[in-house]
Amino acid sequence: MAGRLEGKVAIVTGAGRGIGRAEALALAREGCRVIVNDVGGSAAGEGRDTTPAEEVVAEIKKMGGEAVPNFGDVTSMADGEAMVKQALDTWGRLDILVNNAGILRDRIIFNMTEAEWDAVIAVHLKGHFTITKHAAMVFRQQRSGRIINTSSESGLGNLGQANYSAAKEGIVGLTRTLALDLGKYGVTANAIRPRAATRLTLSPEMEAARARRAQLAAQGQEPATPPTSAEDAIARIASMSPELVAPLVVYLCLPEAANVNGRDFIVGGDEISLMSLPTREKTIYKKGGWDLESLIEVFPGTLGAGLVNPRPPEQS
Repeated sequence: MAGRLEGKVAIVTGAGRGIGRAEALALAREGCRVIVNDVGGSAAGEGRDTTPAEEVVAEIKKMGGEAVPNFGDVTSMADGEAMVKQALDTWGRLDILVNNAGILRDRIIFNMTEAEWDAVIAVHLKGHFTITKHAAMVFRQQRSGRIINTSSESGLGNLGQANYSAAKEGIVGLTRTLALDLGKYGVTANAIRPRAATRLTLSPEMEAARARRAQLAAQGQEPATPPTSAEDAIARIASMSPELVAPLVVYLCLPEAANVNGRDFIVGGDEISLMSLPTREKTIYKKGGWDLESLIEVFPGTLGAGLVNPRPPEQS
């Protein structure tokens, strides 16, 4: 399959379903050879099944591409190293890493267990590190490479997703640092915040919250609290195809995107948005440093002016 990525080799994690599957297929259409990684677990990360990865490999081969399955666990350093080794042993090179694998264990923070926290952090945040470390060693040596990480708008804050939000915004910080660590070697690292209808974005909990709000709207009632930005996004993505995320991922792997490094994008449906980099919004100075009494006097009219509590206490 001749294409813009002819001769390149990619690893795509979580590629058996949803966004990862769409990314693997899109890369293959451009001539890329693909390691299709997926453990085949549930949305909560439970169980194992080789079928999802094998089916995507079969799809790629059917359209004339090259692919091999990988059933490694992204939380394992050994499995991360093995994925990179598989690419090198199979095709002699590695050019692209798309970190996509993820799970959900949603719970309000006071009900969340340590196991639920650890599992989500391990798959999302550590799961980006385990493969990236070994891929980066190859990329540094060959002085080229593309890393695409998967964050989420939930990283901006979303009800009942403390573990997921922390992991996803951690991935953005990781991405910015990878850009600095690896940029001089001709490597770029960028992150996407995808909007698409998948097992994770349309989880039972998310669907229930969306249905409740839709029911209230149909009854002409206002919900007790306004939806968060992430809840708004979830309501909009129910009809969005994962295939609409993949073109940006492919673009970021092309020579034309060599100057795009350390940035993150919202992508889904008709929209692609470049996110701003955090910067100081307001600053106050006091010679000798701030004491409590001075802050009580000055803070409300300066740094605190116009601030609104996004989740004010409910009236009893």
